[in-house]
Amino acid sequence: MKNSQRIKSIDLLRGLVMVIMALDHVRDYFHYDAFFFQPTDISQTNLALFGTRFITHFCAPVFIFLAGTSAFFVGQRKNKKELSSWLLKRGIWLVFIELTIMKLAWMFKLDFSMIVIMVIWMLGISMIFLAGFIHIPKKIMIALCLLAVFGHNYFDTFQPTNPQLSFIWDILHVYSINNFGTFEIFSAYPLIPWIFVMPLGYYFGELYLPKVTSEIRTKKLFQLGISLTILFFILRFINVYGDSQVWMVHETFGQTLMSFFNVSKYPPSLLYLLITLGPSIIFLAFAEKWNYEKLVIIGRVPMFFYIIHIYAIHFFAVIAAALSGFKASDMIISVWVTEEPQLKGYGFNLWVVYGIWILLIIGLYPLCKWYDNYKRNNRDKWWLTYL
Repeated sequence: MKNSQRIKSIDLLRGLVMVIMALDHVRDYFHYDAFFFQPTDISQTNLALFGTRFITHFCAPVFIFLAGTSAFFVGQRKNKKELSSWLLKRGIWLVFIELTIMKLAWMFKLDFSMIVIMVIWMLGISMIFLAGFIHIPKKIMIALCLLAVFGHNYFDTFQPTNPQLSFIWDILHVYSINNFGTFEIFSAYPLIPWIFVMPLGYYFGELYLPKVTSEIRTKKLFQLGISLTILFFILRFINVYGDSQVWMVHETFGQTLMSFFNVSKYPPSLLYLLITLGPSIIFLAFAEKWNYEKLVIIGRVPMFFYIIHIYAIHFFAVIAAALSGFKASDMIISVWVTEEPQLKGYGFNLWVVYGIWILLIIGLYPLCKWYDNYKRNNRDKWWLTYL
């Protein structure tokens, strides 16, 4: 990848979605309404709150898709055996991070009575699968991925009656909590179709090979992105397939609009992936000529940003709770912060949430810049490739 501008556009998109992702996590820990209803509950939400949640939908798909693209770039410097080994080790490391470092960040306690498997776990497992997928012929693998992405909603209502099979199916395709007596597993990110999104991102990397000119790449990116976006509107308007939540006409235009765009993230529906990846690819078509260095820097250190921003949010939420008449220990979480009954009544309005988010990004940027410089000046340190 000799042309740094190509990589810079991808880092720019990644940095943008990381910053937007932080907004959703700030909302979880600081918004008053978050402890009473979901921001996508059409009967209780409003356009500002719904929009705040909707824009953060872009984060996970872009994160996973571009992780596949980054793996393709790594593969340009390694043979497939070496790349498989790299993906396998990195995947296992990410699973470990999810179960330990991120568990502590989200909960502020480290025990295994509740095992929470979220986006970093899913990213790690997807890399482990990709370590094998790259050895499958490209056309066959792309066909399998498209079949999974376009076809998995057919099984939305499927649920095995056998308890063992039911648990396996939950991990694969159901947002669920499974109780095993002494511990529970909270599966927020089922594997299907996520493990098939990453290989699509991997082969997407071919558009960034030196033989592809900027003009050709921009044209193909725009065509692909606009096609996915148009397909979303067609399928959503028909309202028959692609998401378990059908849209309905409500009393107000705003409610109808929210209903139309209220697509399922857990697991990600076909329509969810179309309306997030489509516009993101359009963004990439134009981003090669843009230069927002601060976002690019954050996009170059996504794992570092991800880890420290959760710790920072949770730490300041503890202080906010204590200053609001709650106990600091109320912010020691059992399952998920917004599900904690002792925190009902805590929180601030949405505009305060936005203010906290802006201050958070301003505060974390110097750390990201420092770490980015450290990585660039210490390329010989192998362990830096895992953060």
